[in-house]
Amino acid sequence: MVSSYKNRMLVGSTLFFGVMFGGTLGFHWIEGWGFIDSLYMTVITVTTVGYGEVNPLSPEGRFFAILVIFTGVGTVFYILTALTQMVVEGKLREIMGRRTLQRQIRHLKGHYIICGYGRIGALVTDMLGEQGVDTVVIETTEEITRRLEERGQHYVLGSATEDEILFAAGIERAAGLVATVSSDADNVFIVLSAKQIRPDLLIIARATELGTERKLKRAGANKVVSPYFIGARRIAQTVIRPSVADFVDLTFHGGDMGLQMEELEVGEGTELAGLALKDTGIRKNLNLMIMAVKKANDTMLFNPEADTVIEVGDTLIALGTRESMKKLGAILHSPL
Repeated sequence: MVSSYKNRMLVGSTLFFGVMFGGTLGFHWIEGWGFIDSLYMTVITVTTVGYGEVNPLSPEGRFFAILVIFTGVGTVFYILTALTQMVVEGKLREIMGRRTLQRQIRHLKGHYIICGYGRIGALVTDMLGEQGVDTVVIETTEEITRRLEERGQHYVLGSATEDEILFAAGIERAAGLVATVSSDADNVFIVLSAKQIRPDLLIIARATELGTERKLKRAGANKVVSPYFIGARRIAQTVIRPSVADFVDLTFHGGDMGLQMEELEVGEGTELAGLALKDTGIRKNLNLMIMAVKKANDTMLFNPEADTVIEVGDTLIALGTRESMKKLGAILHSPL
């Protein structure tokens, strides 16, 4: 569609300059006028301003002027029509596109709301998208939302500190919210607003300044992440314990071995419920390592004993290949 508009404008511009050049050249040849007089006569003829003739016209010159009027006015009308259509259709597409987007967001359930599409917000959105998780971005900058629309990303234009914007993003149906705007004060306000609407909502917030973590947790954030602190700790670990850092990269980012760490909930009706870890066959049959077990009461068992009993509602933290993870998820009735 954009290419079509460009082609029409290119044709219109070519015709317009062709008329101007042909008219100037024609008046010069027919009437013997100079370049300036011929160009001026062509301009006032094409634009129909009615300033009067520069010099008296011969019968041939009058006939040529009529020809210039028809071709010039037709060309200008063509250009104005193309411009009007481009503006009107562009606005209509924008309005219809936003309505379609709003309908799609209204049908989302269990999605995550990303407040702020800066460097961190963009990475979080991309990573969740790679895992098949639906996201809705709340962003205040129209330039950014235009890029999001081109990518097919769900978004809401506005401030996440406003309740109506949170409702437009489907907060009442969302599984969680991630506050990643650059201002700690705005993040605190976003957390407060979201918790007032959905006290049970999982909220993860970004903290930049020291001391903000405590404020965000008091506001209701379930988890607070400081990118600068994590980055500094990661650099220090790489210096002090490079092998440990490599292992962390391997478990969280896969690497050449294709390993990943996942959490899988033990669902109702699974055949593994009530069995000890040593009897489940997870290590032997699926070649997965159970790094930890989170019990239903939030107790975390690190490096669980072989006699640890798996119960419905437990969450298994496993390390292995994605294929094995999918198999275990199917057995636990917790598909990835």
